[in-house]
Amino acid sequence: MSDLHASTVAGVAGAASAAQAGAAPGASDILLDLTAGLAAGDDLREVLGRFLQPIVQVAGAQAGAVRLVHSHEATMHLIGEVGLSAVVREAERSVEHDCGVCGVARSGDELAWSDESTPCARRHDARFLGGAIRRVLAVPLGHRGRVLGVLNLFFDADREPPNGVPALLRAIGDLLGLALDNSRLEREHLRAAVAGERQAIAADVHDSIGQSLAYVKMRLPLLHDAIDEGDRGAAERYYTDVREAVGQAHASLRAVLTQMRAPRDPLGLAHALAASAAAFRARGTTALEFVDELRDLQLEPDQEEQVFHIVQEALANITRHAAARHAWLHVVGERGVLRVLVQDDGSGLPALSLGEGAHYGLAIMRERARRLGGTLEVGRRAGGGTRVCLQVPCAPHGTQAAVEGRV
Repeated sequence: MSDLHASTVAGVAGAASAAQAGAAPGASDILLDLTAGLAAGDDLREVLGRFLQPIVQVAGAQAGAVRLVHSHEATMHLIGEVGLSAVVREAERSVEHDCGVCGVARSGDELAWSDESTPCARRHDARFLGGAIRRVLAVPLGHRGRVLGVLNLFFDADREPPNGVPALLRAIGDLLGLALDNSRLEREHLRAAVAGERQAIAADVHDSIGQSLAYVKMRLPLLHDAIDEGDRGAAERYYTDVREAVGQAHASLRAVLTQMRAPRDPLGLAHALAASAAAFRARGTTALEFVDELRDLQLEPDQEEQVFHIVQEALANITRHAAARHAWLHVVGERGVLRVLVQDDGSGLPALSLGEGAHYGLAIMRERARRLGGTLEVGRRAGGGTRVCLQVPCAPHGTQAAVEGRV
């Protein structure tokens, strides 16, 4: 059971208990059944449709309707009705949020009466419910001061709700308001979760397939020039680079499609970084010094994956943008903190790229650092070039012994 659904169950049960004492005779069954339906997680629209007719009967009304406030809160939409003619139903399908007695109930969060149906009748040519309706009751469906819908009951001139029914309607309004509010929160959480998953997939595609294709894009002009110049040796070398990069992109694509994430090195972060450093040296003209002092920290697999992709993107940026002669990758773990430093002596990133969101790859790096609960600093290196520093809190493993290794 989700936290939101659990809160709905508890809130519904509490609201029902508080209201039963004032409910009309025979109405407590409706309240209990409605409470059970909402607490069981039944579809909200189905619940509203199922209980609207009994509510109309207990209240002694001639017709009933339920409206929900649209997300932008400018209109209310009819989602269920009992006793409305086809003409009236069509005319009442969507109304302004401040229309008539519904607007009064929505703005005041209290039961509101209208002793004439004229405002409603103006919405269509036919006489409202055959001219028999003279009184309309609007019950707000709200929670914590936020009205998310309105329950309408329509009466003729000589009818009043039995004693205790207004208390029942107020309780029903509170129950439905609570359920509507939790439904809204569930939708917001779902949208946030979907957006997060899409962002994660985009980051995986960028950091695996995107980087391979960017390398291919850089190698193709060199291959073309070698072919034009008749330099068979260079052409074969560039062709091999392109073939390997395309193969890597294809493997990454298959992994993303089957696992919805980029492949992880089964031998761990240190091995993955060493392999990435070796590939960096083989692919470019920039000399890279790699210092590994990671052995005193233990990272979770997901932490290793996020750190690896941040480093991979930083190295890819050096290849694509820096035109550097030297680069340095230093990974150290001490006192429960992982620190990764990537530097180069190149031209540096454009000033705009150092800002938030100006460079897509940097935005993904910052998002990955945020997931790790760490910090990422991107700036200019003293002496020229670019400096990327990642710091991540993590659990120490064994003794604090830093061992330096050079690859």
